[in-house]
Amino acid sequence: MTSISALEKIHKKGLYGNYENKNENNLIKICEIKKLLIIQIVQYKSSSIKTDLTIDGISFPNESMKTNNNEDTRILWSGPKNWLLISKKKDLLKKTKEILNEKDFAITDLSHSRAILSLTGANVKEVLKKGCPYNINELKKNNSVNSVFNGITVTIDILEENPEQVRIYCLRSFGESLYHSITDACLEFGYKNI
Repeated sequence: MTSISALEKIHKKGLYGNYENKNENNLIKICEIKKLLIIQIVQYKSSSIKTDLTIDGISFPNESMKTNNNEDTRILWSGPKNWLLISKKKDLLKKTKEILNEKDFAITDLSHSRAILSLTGANVKEVLKKGCPYNINELKKNNSVNSVFNGITVTIDILEENPEQVRIYCLRSFGESLYHSITDACLEFGYKNI
């Protein structure tokens, strides 16, 4: 079975918005991220296991908005005893189920239910401020937050600060709406779809 991207029909490569007479390297770059493993991990209230666990050499963050990561995998704090594991390694689902028993944890594969946009450039936080009520200036590298962008529930994950690089996750069915909202917010600065 082949996977069809949520944005396959609308994400077209090219330059858009206020890009004329600007260095292409200074434009916001937008791309759709595909083929990532996304697992939601929730520890049951009845579980007595301490959450100082590790998967792929990464410990689960226990602070709000914190993200722990290595080169291939990120674990985002989503709420008390609730995490998102995002990885390029597809075999981590099986390993996760082996490490975390089903009596203590609910493990759900969300890989095919999310659309993921990556934005990179100097004005990414300014773009996010246009549609997100959260104080984006508070977010630093390896922070993540659940919020909304123009009424669409999103998870914003800050990968880098210089240049600014974020991933925005939303439900697949809202992917096209989020894409149009984000690209509309980028028009002022100019953007390049890659």
